[in-house]
Amino acid sequence: MSKLHLKFTDRVGIVADISALLAGHGHNILSMEVAQEHGCAHVFLEIDHERGDCPRKDLLSMLAACPGLLRISCIEAMPHEKQANLLRTVLDNVDESVVAIDASGCVTLINNVARENFKCGRADLVGRHVRELPLPDHAILGCLEGRRYNNVRKNVAVGRKRLQYFATGRPILDAEGGVTGAVEIAKDAQEIRDLAKSIYEPADVGFSDIIGASAAMRQVVAMAEKIATSEAIVTIRGESGTGKDMLAQAMHAASGLPGQFVAINCAAVPETLMESELFGYVGGAFSGARREGKPGLFELAKDGTVFFDEIAEMPLAAQAKILRLIQNGRLRRLGDSRETQANARIITATNRNLEQFVEKGLFREDLYYRINVLPLHIPPLRERPEDICPLADHFLFQLSARLGKELTGFDTAARDKLVRHGWPGNVRELKNVVERAAILCDQPVIGARHVLLVHELGRDPLADGPPASGDGGRLSLRAAVERYERDLLESALKGRKSLRQVARELGLSHTALLAKVKKHHLA
Repeated sequence: MSKLHLKFTDRVGIVADISALLAGHGHNILSMEVAQEHGCAHVFLEIDHERGDCPRKDLLSMLAACPGLLRISCIEAMPHEKQANLLRTVLDNVDESVVAIDASGCVTLINNVARENFKCGRADLVGRHVRELPLPDHAILGCLEGRRYNNVRKNVAVGRKRLQYFATGRPILDAEGGVTGAVEIAKDAQEIRDLAKSIYEPADVGFSDIIGASAAMRQVVAMAEKIATSEAIVTIRGESGTGKDMLAQAMHAASGLPGQFVAINCAAVPETLMESELFGYVGGAFSGARREGKPGLFELAKDGTVFFDEIAEMPLAAQAKILRLIQNGRLRRLGDSRETQANARIITATNRNLEQFVEKGLFREDLYYRINVLPLHIPPLRERPEDICPLADHFLFQLSARLGKELTGFDTAARDKLVRHGWPGNVRELKNVVERAAILCDQPVIGARHVLLVHELGRDPLADGPPASGDGGRLSLRAAVERYERDLLESALKGRKSLRQVARELGLSHTALLAKVKKHHLA
């Protein structure tokens, strides 16, 4: 069997001449394809030599004598075979399940994903009627009558495996519009959920994910990129909500460290549990301890990064233990006599004035100098107004996917309102405002009335005019209490005391204070 490509100067009778020549010597033409291009005719032949009386070498010589032949060459595959192989490669490398049937309902094409779902070989499925496949329904047969369906949720059980997917079906039409078959494309439901989650909750944060067009933010990111691979301790400083944790994650991602990024919020962990969280414990170390023990954060972050968020809130006793670990690079679980090597990089963050904390005895001076090797400062959002709208657009894009809305942007009035606001809660507050607007808005473009700032939350969300008030222009009782609580907390926190001290002075538990601080976007 030979496969040949013959190139001719285009003329009438080429196919007839070739057919007569081959038939005269008893050669059977298995397939022939003809194409015209730039004044030339391309003839592709698949010839059976077994019945012919002319050897392949002589056959090539005879074909070369055909009038107008420019070139003759042997080929590995016919054009239709190349096209079929390309289609097969594409279909076998997509994430969706693809099944096609002919006009009688028999399977003509099935890709690897579908084959794996049905736990069958391709040869076992092609040619079988679609009703023999373990499908929850046979809606694809309706496509043979011209019907279509989009993203229909289906459940199918194959053996012990249960699949949930979204299927789309379409008829296959010929040039005249007649139905010659149908195709169903199905996407695994879990993959869709994972994909949607990755849009607005990316698993790994890199420097490219940090939105900042201002010169100040570009300078911060440039410095962070430069020191990302350093083993020295980095301390990120900035007001609450500026994105210190995100910058720390980006530095870890760029560090090349193979271990995990493990974070601890020093203000959220009770003082009695701090040491066990950091260093872990062996079984039976104390009452209520797990029998098998528990690894600490430094063990979990082996060959990775430990991130101490709000390190200024760490109790002094825990500060002493961390200082010792930094100095000798070793740690010991609670209740254990053995020491192990601590192989983790340290990044810290705080919104406090560490120098004042050192002066007041709330933070160890020796630890301060240990962690202040490579300081980074993230400016507050009010000092970089050019970053506000890009951040808002970014959050809106994420929310559009999560909420299933077509939200295209903010109008001019809404953007002006965003830029004029002081953003005491920084990026975190901006994200909350954008989310609130995205939920309230039922149009593609968000207007100023949908952008509700903290002082506007007592009003009807979509009402026009100034914020609502009670009789005589007074605030409602609820709004007045909220404002008094926020002012009281702000006043207490301005004293640069630790959150634990503030909680004791206000008569609150540490956990209750944290909840109120978070509610008012103060930390």
